[in-house]
Amino acid sequence: MTEPVLLYGRPPPALFPDPEGAVQASPMEPGGIDLAEPPACMFASALILAPPGRLERDWVLARALQLLPPGGKLLALAPNDRGGPRIAPTLRSFGCAVTDDPRRRHRICSTVRPLRPTGLDEALEAGGARFDQQLRLWTQPGVFSWDRLDPGTALLLESIPPLAGRGADLGCGLGILALHVLKAPGVESIELWDIDRRAVQCARRNVADPRASFHHGDLRRPDGPGGDLDFVVMNPAFHEGGREDRALGAAFIAAAARRLRRGGVCWLTANRHLPYEAPLALAFSEVQLRAEGAGFKVYEAVK
Repeated sequence: MTEPVLLYGRPPPALFPDPEGAVQASPMEPGGIDLAEPPACMFASALILAPPGRLERDWVLARALQLLPPGGKLLALAPNDRGGPRIAPTLRSFGCAVTDDPRRRHRICSTVRPLRPTGLDEALEAGGARFDQQLRLWTQPGVFSWDRLDPGTALLLESIPPLAGRGADLGCGLGILALHVLKAPGVESIELWDIDRRAVQCARRNVADPRASFHHGDLRRPDGPGGDLDFVVMNPAFHEGGREDRALGAAFIAAAARRLRRGGVCWLTANRHLPYEAPLALAFSEVQLRAEGAGFKVYEAVK
């Protein structure tokens, strides 16, 4: 049987269509494999849409090389303004001979795994999961706000009253909101959802409470769980692929409304410039601005 291609992310189809039979390894793709775990098969080659952050990018490239046999081909690309020019120097630091091809506002780098790569262990340690002494949380480069408390989350933490019943933290990240919500004894359960597998794994380690459950999935899917929750808390994502996408926040708001029972409440934080008032008014019967500060706003919305 032919060994499959390791695929990380979704390269632009005009540049590289998904190889037939490829195995997806991006943590942002529910259903894919976990690149950090030992693979169930060998890979003949790898096609990588490299992440923009240096530590995350170096980790992915190092791990892909580690999973290839000597001589296995690796092709990595990224937009020019999202770290593309840094791919070739990183691969060369691993001992690779690299062809660097600029095309369609991307940098496309091709190499083969050398017999004895250098520096992989250092890159894997720097970009791997770790316990952050300042946050007092497990975290990993690439997860949202992985090395600091996001100011929108901080404002929401100051604003949420004690909640009760069954709820969800949509786009849970490291689990900071859920940790706060679970301080209330009236909370029966809380679901932590995120499209980033690494975030869910970190949250599982951070939120050691039997009332919490953890879910790796895409909240935008309309065929998700139905409306039975008493509350939702969330700091919706508004970037995808490194670009601002205001439809993401609207999709989170619609997902929250679907999950809540009539009379259920959603607490949401967002950047002040994001126009979420219209989708909130469409999905909820009552919407109140509860706090503003540091460029963010907090809404309470009742279904």
